[in-house]
Amino acid sequence: MRAEAEPGHAVADPAVAAFLEHLRGERGLSAHTVSAYARDLERLRGLVADTWNELQPADLRRAAAALARDGQKPRSVQRFLSAARSFGRWAVREGWMEHNPAAAVRGPRLGRPLPRTLDVDQAERAMCPQGDDGLDLRDRALLELFYSSGLRLSELTGLDLGGLDLDAGLVRVLGKGRRERTVPVGRPARAVLREWLAVRADWAGPDQPALFVSQRGRRLGNRAVQYRLAQAGLRAGLPERLHPHRLRHAFASHLLESSGDLRAVQELLGHADLATTQIYTHLDFQHLAQVYDSAHPRARRRSRLPAGGKGTTSAGS
Repeated sequence: MRAEAEPGHAVADPAVAAFLEHLRGERGLSAHTVSAYARDLERLRGLVADTWNELQPADLRRAAAALARDGQKPRSVQRFLSAARSFGRWAVREGWMEHNPAAAVRGPRLGRPLPRTLDVDQAERAMCPQGDDGLDLRDRALLELFYSSGLRLSELTGLDLGGLDLDAGLVRVLGKGRRERTVPVGRPARAVLREWLAVRADWAGPDQPALFVSQRGRRLGNRAVQYRLAQAGLRAGLPERLHPHRLRHAFASHLLESSGDLRAVQELLGHADLATTQIYTHLDFQHLAQVYDSAHPRARRRSRLPAGGKGTTSAGS
């Protein structure tokens, strides 16, 4: 059996080909993710001369060490080992292997950087109207929907007219793993979306289902959206590049700061695992720690001397 990992790239190994079909068909992973798995498994296949049962944990450890020596980042090494573990679990279940050699192999520890988000004032500046022509209305609708509903980039560009219910204030999107979810759309977003829909009819034909289209009437692609958001961030004077995931982070962190309901944020973001959502509790704590440090008399370290010549120190001194 031969399968295509990506256009023009055939997979010769039958076990790998069947696994990639499993990722596409049963798990519903994107073409980009499947291609990444294919590259890692091609490297993995190079570790054995004949059958997969030859592969041993020591082989994987040596391969991971070689990747690190070649300058691969820890995250890339972890991804390689993760692909090996996933393939091994599947291969044992399907009878291609007798054991999973990657089960007990652990890669380098990863620090988990906090996502950079926008504060509320920065988000408001990014949404500020620039004009009232069709392009401005479309871009404002993009921004508002990202921030209002916490969508991923692929969810927004894949959104069709039928997924939007402005009367009910809801949008239905298809997320990772082809999981469908419905999330609210706020009043400002609904208002500008109605304005955009009135203009969209001049750009797109009746057979175009996409909610967001270019001036040529085609579905707007990921790179076009990323570029338009970056331009909006420059106009707003934001200190860092504005991209779709920053708006998603802002949606999550601002909602959590106000509600404290982590489960609700998990559902709205479409996270399968609560642990993924818990990173926003660190963002929230970071905000609270800044407030504490700036406001609590026992937290500050004062630099100026009060009358009398004796300085005060923080509680930890």
